[in-house]
Parts: sequence; structure tokens; C-alpha cells
Amino acid sequence: MSVRSRVAAVTAAVAATFGLLPALAGAQTTLKVGDMAPDFTVQTVTAKGVEAKPFKLSEHRGETVVLAFFPKARTRGCTVQMESYRDRYAELFKGGSKVTLVGVSTDPDSALVSWANDAKFPFRFAADTARAVGVAYGASKGTGFHSRHLYVIDPTGRIAYITTPFNQMAADAYTELGSAVSKATASK
Repeated sequence: MSVRSRVAAVTAAVAATFGLLPALAGAQTTLKVGDMAPDFTVQTVTAKGVEAKPFKLSEHRGETVVLAFFPKARTRGCTVQMESYRDRYAELFKGGSKVTLVGVSTDPDSALVSWANDAKFPFRFAADTARAVGVAYGASKGTGFHSRHLYVIDPTGRIAYITTPFNQMAADAYTELGSAVSKATASK
């Protein structure tokens, strides 16, 4: 078996474990507003530690979910982005009332827990170390870091807003995000 075949087999096994096999097997990778968001299951963390129950997107129907893909914890641009989310959490994400924000990166859960604790982030992070969620949402080509993509998923599970790349340095990017979250939340 070639190295490429072994990597493909391991990737498929990981994807199957997390319910993402269709996304990696050539299913839709160019998502657009109105599409059903690809379902996934991934381990999430908060400032308190690793959550006991994995995060499954389809279990969050009835609420708005924001997936914020970012390259790497504790780097300058990612810190600006996540601290802006923290500082505007009540305004942008309704304080977590029927809105779930998940920051998604390839960082291991230990790095994300430490960062969330140190910076007092009030939201979840997903440790997408296998990159399966990033591949399903076009934020990763399966290697390296995730691109800075952002998706707002409405309470019915449809993609309501996409911005790629999300410009974490532009004030109007946060204004647009807040409007998209409000609109998606009102659409249920």
C-alpha cells in the first residue's frame, strides 16, 4: 500500500468516526447561502476544559450556530478575532442565548483550553486536528492550518451567511456578522 493510499485510508477512518465521510469522499465542498450545512461531530472545549459530550451540529437545530474557522491559537490575527468576539459576545451572539459560537482550528484541545482559560473566552472551540470539519466547509485542503472562514447557520440547519476570508481587522466585518446572526436568529 502506498503512502498516499495509507493517508487516504486513515483520513477516511477519522472522517467516518466523526460522521464526515461524505464531505471527504467528494461531496459538496463549495457551499453557498441556502445550502444545508454539512453535519459533523467534533470534540469541543471551553475555558473549563474538554466538554464531556462531543458537539454534533444537527443537535443544535433550533438555534443559530456560528462556525468561525481560524488558523492558530494565540497568533496575532486570531487573538484579535477571538478577543473581538469575547468583547462583543452579548451584542454579536446574544450572550449565547439561542446562538452558539464555535471557533474551529487545527490546534489540539489542550492548547485551546489553555487559551480559552487565559483569555476568558465565553464560547466553545473545536479541536479539528483531523481537519475533517475544515475540509467539509472548504476552510482546509486537508493539510496545514484552516483559512479564516465564517459561517452562520440558521435554526433550520441552512447556511444563512458566509464570509471567506473573514477580515478580523475590519470593524465592518463584525457589524455584518452581527446583522447576519440577528437575521438568522429571527428567521426561525
